[in-house]
Amino acid sequence: MSRTAAPPAAPPAPRRPAAGAQSRRRAWSPWRWSPAARLAAVFLAPAILLYLVFVLVPLVQSVWLSLHEWDGVNPVKTFVGLANYADLVGDRIFRTSVRNTLIWVGLGTAASLALSLGLALLAWGAGRGFAVFRTLYFMPQVLPTVVVGIVWGWIYHPSFGALNRILDAVGLDGLQRGWLGEPDIAVYAILAASVWASIGLSFVIFSAALNNVSAELLDAAKVDGANAVQRFRHVIVPQLSHAVTLVTSLLLIHNFQAFDMVWVMTRGGPQNSTQLIATYTYQNAFADNQVGYGAALSVVLTVICLIVTVVFVRLRERTSEV
Repeated sequence: MSRTAAPPAAPPAPRRPAAGAQSRRRAWSPWRWSPAARLAAVFLAPAILLYLVFVLVPLVQSVWLSLHEWDGVNPVKTFVGLANYADLVGDRIFRTSVRNTLIWVGLGTAASLALSLGLALLAWGAGRGFAVFRTLYFMPQVLPTVVVGIVWGWIYHPSFGALNRILDAVGLDGLQRGWLGEPDIAVYAILAASVWASIGLSFVIFSAALNNVSAELLDAAKVDGANAVQRFRHVIVPQLSHAVTLVTSLLLIHNFQAFDMVWVMTRGGPQNSTQLIATYTYQNAFADNQVGYGAALSVVLTVICLIVTVVFVRLRERTSEV
């Protein structure tokens, strides 16, 4: 009796991707996007490309260079790992530059914010003379920072500077100083010049915001017996919250980018007492040909900027929730 052979087993059916995976793949396919999504992608593509080329790629290159020892000329780069960052720990000038940068950002931002808001309030109450004050206060903003640094260098000159002459004329000759030659006060002298040059834009923003303050609320506060300080704190400031956020953001960016004012006036001196991280980075990377060490400094500055930005955003979110 012959045995019939069993039919061959059918090959396993190809495994189909899950429905969720298929839908996600279709959603990411540009051909299945809506016309509005395609139009948005077309408009966003140049900005994303510019961001990749001019921000992300240089950032990655800086991190990579910070792990090497390179003079900027020799094509051979020596990999040293984290040695550049280890050298930063024992670098006294680096510690001075970090301290000066934090002073510059903290004190400079607070002083510019307070002065620009105070001047805007005074001009707001001036009535018909508002346009004159607005022009005078904004004028330093249009001057190049290099020009501002040169002019203030003349003002601070110990021999023929206007500041020492004014102090002598009013009988305060005991306060005369070599403002840019004394390590303890030089950074604050340069910071004062930077604040003077940076309040113009903040003043204009606050002036525009004050024009939108509700006059009815101010009148109601007066009727309720609120004094000027109470009206400012409880009526004006809450209505300026968005302007304060914008001005603070702009000032933080401006102060972290500080370089040319210090470089023109002191080049980081005397005795490296006015070094910022930006100026010390430039000095190492381009003057001393220590590109790897300079790249490590730039990475540290980037990390400090990120930390300050995150803290500012979190504080702003908490304030807006209250």
